[in-house]
Amino acid sequence: MEENISMFSASNIEGYINTYAIPWGINIAMALAIYIVGRIVVGLLLSIFRRVMVKSKYDQMLVDFLESIISAILMLFVIVASLNQLGVDTTSLVAILGAAGLAIGLSLQDSLKNFAAGVMLLVFKPFRAGNFVEAAGTAGAVNKIGIFTTTMTTPDNKEIIIPNGAIYSGTITNYSAKETRRVDMVVGIGYDADLKKAKAILNEMVQADERILQDPAPTVAVAELADSSVNFVVRPWVKAADFWGVKFDFTEAVKLRFDQEGISIPFPQMDVHLHKTDSEENA
Repeated sequence: MEENISMFSASNIEGYINTYAIPWGINIAMALAIYIVGRIVVGLLLSIFRRVMVKSKYDQMLVDFLESIISAILMLFVIVASLNQLGVDTTSLVAILGAAGLAIGLSLQDSLKNFAAGVMLLVFKPFRAGNFVEAAGTAGAVNKIGIFTTTMTTPDNKEIIIPNGAIYSGTITNYSAKETRRVDMVVGIGYDADLKKAKAILNEMVQADERILQDPAPTVAVAELADSSVNFVVRPWVKAADFWGVKFDFTEAVKLRFDQEGISIPFPQMDVHLHKTDSEENA
């Protein structure tokens, strides 16, 4: 009797081992192997991604942010694969994660829009920190380009924080993108003034200013016979940093020089002609 009991117990233990322990042990070992190998592969992929992004000179904040997102997504696949190896039904888990992601996406539509725009700004780089730009109805120097917002400082030293979605969805004017800029000025003289003398003076002043570039050549030309004046366009090329200095200084110098040379700069005026009626003349 005792011999039969011991044989039955040994047979049961061997059956449990063959039926449950060995298969589960193999599944657990395979799941651990998938997880460990997956982490190693994810680490290698992230290392390659970081090297490529850094070599391409993308913004460090963008690199870190994208790396964290890619890492989370890849590790999620690794974990799902490991659980699937253990026999866990991952279909429901994936469905729950998808529904949660959809709900979060719907509740954060504006934030996701700003995030996507921030990524595009950092990838395509229409402007950089330090550039003077006009975007979303605001002009100023860019201090920081974030994932969700961009911080700018206006010429009167106000700090403006603009959502990236508003910037990327509109027109962006980057005044600092090029090394040189053209200064467009209009100078009017009276109809009774010496046209050739005025043009010669403007050409002389353009040539005398060392900040004005000679290549491309500056333009001085008669552009319009206006109501009260003959208008010249003066369009010199300068370095971007000298734009406002040349514009302000040249405008002042033109007024002083024209006054010195006796060339009038007219102001808008209108001739009014009065006609008397017969009744007014009789009266």
